[in-house]
Amino acid sequence: MIQAKNIYKFFGKNEILKGVNIMVKEGSMVCILGESGVGKSTLLHILGTLEKPTINKKIKTILKINKKEILSMTDDELSSLRNQKIGFIFQTPQLLPEFTVLENICLPGLINKKNKEYVKKKAINLLKKFNLYKYENSKIEELSGGQKQRLSVARALINNPKIIFADEPSGNLDQKNAEELHNFFSLLNHQFKQTFLIVTHNLQLANMADEKLKIENGIIYKIDK
Repeated sequence: MIQAKNIYKFFGKNEILKGVNIMVKEGSMVCILGESGVGKSTLLHILGTLEKPTINKKIKTILKINKKEILSMTDDELSSLRNQKIGFIFQTPQLLPEFTVLENICLPGLINKKNKEYVKKKAINLLKKFNLYKYENSKIEELSGGQKQRLSVARALINNPKIIFADEPSGNLDQKNAEELHNFFSLLNHQFKQTFLIVTHNLQLANMADEKLKIENGIIYKIDK
């Protein structure tokens, strides 16, 4: 699903990632741990095509998603890949306050030029699954923090993504809402074979993963369970 070799990242003279190698198999859940500021989110954004790695001319950098070479893609091709194959979940839900709950969840499907009725039907089914159906015509400001995060997960699923990238998805949630979100991730992974790559500080979530990785001093390594 994801193959990445020799991923480097500099910010000025500061080397954040020092030749990271990572492989994420289809249908697996992989969690990345590490202290704040070590480059976890930077790596996630690079692997999710939101940011570009620093190219080391002496060493070949490889980044493939679903067997497609990412680094040679145009911006339009990357945009299309993100919309059709990738779902994103962030610590702070990136929802649009000018739209209703239903419109927010439908938006990626409409951008993908899918049939409007099909998108709406699927969006309503997702809202029911996330216990948000009664809020379909509500504005985002009317939702609680947990509801907003559940909505952001539902929106990430609207286009049936091959992989979901999640950056501290439960970081702003209380324990109850965090546990509900973690259990739903586990259900999606085990029952529906949804692939996840998750950056988290939450050990409960990390312990649900098939593989735990840690970034330290710009290098990534596996944590044995």
